[in-house]
Amino acid sequence: MGKLITVVGPSGVGKTALVRALAQAGDFATALEQHEERPLQTLFKQDTRYGLANQIDYFLLRAEQERTLRAAPQTGLIDGGLDLDYHGFTRLFHSRGLLTDPELVLCRRLYETLRGLMPLPELIVRLRVDRETVADRLSTRERINIASAEDTALFESFLDEWLLNIPPRQVLEVDVTNETLDYKRSIAEIVPRLSKLSG
Repeated sequence: MGKLITVVGPSGVGKTALVRALAQAGDFATALEQHEERPLQTLFKQDTRYGLANQIDYFLLRAEQERTLRAAPQTGLIDGGLDLDYHGFTRLFHSRGLLTDPELVLCRRLYETLRGLMPLPELIVRLRVDRETVADRLSTRERINIASAEDTALFESFLDEWLLNIPPRQVLEVDVTNETLDYKRSIAEIVPRLSKLSG
């Protein structure tokens, strides 16, 4: 079974951009969020009644992506992933009233079942950024976003709660507030950890 690295953080932090930059810097298999390809994401943006269906679609997509990456000969890189979709986005949408209490319970059951069938990523790269940077990045995006810059602090608190239960050796925190778009500084910090995984 191949090894897996997931990049987590709030919307606008640069998860996808970093995964793409890392993939150019080394031999990795990658899986991305597929915002535009997910039909329920568009429907959810237009009508909150699609919130539960959207989350279930993402849980299944992320589990399928993990299975594919684990089967690849290279180390896998994924932006966000199954754990972020539950601990970050599902909990955020519930707190905003976009998912009901019973829907949250259903999402938790599905997440825990899927995660119980697959190991956690070997490394979780947690990106941190200030709210102003998130707001600036989201304002220039053309992709569909349900979360906003105003959600960043709450989103980060949910990640804090989740990561308290993860062994520190499996978490690498990187501040990308002042990072350039080529992510050279962050790559220099992350690649040595990835090399240890491969060894």
